[in-house]
Amino acid sequence: MLTRTALAGLVTLASLALAGHGGPPSPLEWGAGPLTVDALPRVVHVAHRGGAREVPENSMSGLMAAYERGTAQVLDLDTQMLRDGTVVVMHDATLDRTTHSHGRVRDLTAEDWQRVRLRPAAGLPGSWPAERPPTVAEVLDRFGGRIVLTMEAKDPRSLDALAAMIRGRGLTRSVLVNTNDPVMARRIHRLGLLSQLWRSAAQMRRDRPARWAPFLDVLDVDHKAREADVERAVRSGVPRVWAHTVVTPAERDRALALGCDGIVTDAPGRLAADERAAASAVPSALRPGATR
Repeated sequence: MLTRTALAGLVTLASLALAGHGGPPSPLEWGAGPLTVDALPRVVHVAHRGGAREVPENSMSGLMAAYERGTAQVLDLDTQMLRDGTVVVMHDATLDRTTHSHGRVRDLTAEDWQRVRLRPAAGLPGSWPAERPPTVAEVLDRFGGRIVLTMEAKDPRSLDALAAMIRGRGLTRSVLVNTNDPVMARRIHRLGLLSQLWRSAAQMRRDRPARWAPFLDVLDVDHKAREADVERAVRSGVPRVWAHTVVTPAERDRALALGCDGIVTDAPGRLAADERAAASAVPSALRPGATR
């Protein structure tokens, strides 16, 4: 009998073979029109906050590095809204953790935002510029249609502004809007946007995700959740079920073995390197394009 670890490893190798991974995936490029969720592969890798263990989180340079490295098919970011209605890329409600400034994000104006500078996390590999956190408009203008984006709307007041920016750029099938609130996810859907809902392991114990299938495009589940809760999400009828926030190959393999078809990770480069190693270990007869 196969152990769960062995089964997870086989699932990973099978997904690599089906996806044709023989090396690092190339960045997805804008062809005849905007790249949409419909063009995503069967198993999706999402660079969480750009890949927060490898780049400065929610920074333009970090998002660009993740895009150019090609180790994820989706870029993830967080959004907050300033006092004057400008929507910016920032996870926390305050500036204290990730910048050299202090105070609440919502107290600033666009003019104030020009003076904010990111402070990369200690121990982050590489050398990174002292840069201003981008606005959502800047991210959409840089990446919109070239790669699928998912953005968590931390401030519910920003939804109308986000919808206007996404619709105005023709990106309604290219940008997911994420939240932890099912009521807000329904509102996102009603605004004509792609809706994504994330849930913690504790929330998943009580969730009945089949109720959300009519308005959800992606259900983002905690990789630490109980097997039964993940499997219930996979069977819910929601089109895509992604696991967050994965860091190790073992965590990825468990999520894939339980039926998830997306991996939200802080370490997309690490997982890509592990997948290349796994692919090279597949017998030649099992590799994509092999003939018998």
